[in-house]
Amino acid sequence: MAAGVALLAAAAPALADSKGDAKSQVEFGINVAQRGLWREAIYRWEKAVELDPTYAAAYNDLAIAYEHEGQLDKARKAYEKAIELSPNNEPIRQNYELFKEINDRTTVGKDK
Repeated sequence: MAAGVALLAAAAPALADSKGDAKSQVEFGINVAQRGLWREAIYRWEKAVELDPTYAAAYNDLAIAYEHEGQLDKARKAYEKAIELSPNNEPIRQNYELFKEINDRTTVGKDK
C-alpha cells in the first residue's frame, strides 16, 4: 500500500506539469489564432488535449479552429468531447448549438 501511495505522490508533479503545459499550449494557440494563424493554433490545441485529455476549453478552441478551417467532422467531434467533459459549460454549449445551426442549414442547402 505504501508503495502505491509513493507512486501516486511521484506521479502528481508530472500530472500538474502536463496540465500546466496544456494551459500554456492553449494560451499560445489563442495568441496565434488572433493573428490569423489557424493551422498553428490547431497544432497547439491538439497538443493541449494530448497533454490533458480532460481539458474541455481546449477541445472547444480546437472545435472553433476546425470549423474555421472547414473541417466540420473534426469540429463536431471536438465540440461533442468538450460538452462530454463539461456538460454545464454554457459558452461551450452555445458554440456547439451555433455550429449545429449553421452546419445543418448548410447541409440542407446542399440537398436542394
